[in-house]
Formats: sequence, C-alpha cells, structure tokens
Amino acid sequence: MPMTYSYRGISDAEIPRAALPLLQHALDTYASETNKVGAVWSCFSDDDLGFRPHEKSSTVGEIVRHQLLSERRFFGEFLGSTEPAADRVVPAPLSVQACVDRQRELAVARLDFLASRDANWWTTPATFFDVTRERIWIFWRRLQHTAHHRTQLAVYLRLLDRPVPPIYGPTADVSWTGADPTTTVSAAARR
Repeated sequence: MPMTYSYRGISDAEIPRAALPLLQHALDTYASETNKVGAVWSCFSDDDLGFRPHEKSSTVGEIVRHQLLSERRFFGEFLGSTEPAADRVVPAPLSVQACVDRQRELAVARLDFLASRDANWWTTPATFFDVTRERIWIFWRRLQHTAHHRTQLAVYLRLLDRPVPPIYGPTADVSWTGADPTTTVSAAARR
C-alpha cells in the first residue's frame, strides 16, 4: 500500500507546466512542500497557537505568521512576483485553518508565476538581503527556510504528545506497507 498523505492542499492537477521543462521539478517541489507545511499546521488546534516549548522559543502562532510573511517577502521582494500587501497576508483573526487555507491560496498564485519564467529569469542575479544571488538559488533557499520552520513545528507536535505526520517518509506515528526508513546497514547497502 503506497503512502497517502492526510493533507493534500494542492493537487497534482493544479500544478501548472513550467515553460522550461527542466524546472518542472521546482514547481512540483514547491507544491509538495506547501502541502507538507499544511499537513503539519493542520495537526495543531487554535488553542495551540500560543504554545512555546521554552521562553526563548517562538509560539506556534508566531512561526505560522512568520512563514506566511517571510514567504511573501521572498517571492515579492527577491523574486519579483505579484504579492498581496503585507498587511493582508496573515488572516485575522488568526486560526489554524485560516492560515492553512491562506498559505495554499498564496502558493497556487506563485506556481502560475514560476511556471511562466524562462531560463534567463531563473539564472538572473537578484538582490537577496545584503548579497546578490541567482533567482534559482533564492527559490531553493526559500524552500529550505520553509523546511526549517516545518521541522520546528513537528518537534512542537511531539512535545505536545501529538502524532507527527509523514513528510518524506514514515514517522513513529504513521507508516505503511513497503515503507523503509533505512535504519540498518543492510537496507543502506541495497542497489
């Protein structure tokens, strides 16, 4: 039985075809990462938005807000996509479902933007904070930043004694027939 993710915000049919087929994987990955964030966020309740595991840690709500706002900044300021005004990005009142829905809505529009870009656009340098990097580098840095915060929240779920959804494979809470987390030398030695 293959893995079926519990949250599927952006379906494969909604992912546009890239003008540059070599970069279709970038669009597919962005949609997949957006879905993974939605899966993790959906494991929280609105009552959890104020949870922080340590006084120096951000709350669940602060991390969700940061994800929405920083992704808007990466795409708008650094990659040049048309984005809503920053003060219209985070839903008010703040709720888990409203944030999951908003993240999906923003990502779908960004997929259309990314799909229409050609090779020159992806490889053109752009300002990124205080340095200059190719746009493709900025895009992948965005996905890494997203994975960082998604992982933070997966740890928060564990600390709240909640199930952690599968992201790139099985977790202690969710597995399936054929899952192979490769924890043995013999599994790692397969070719």
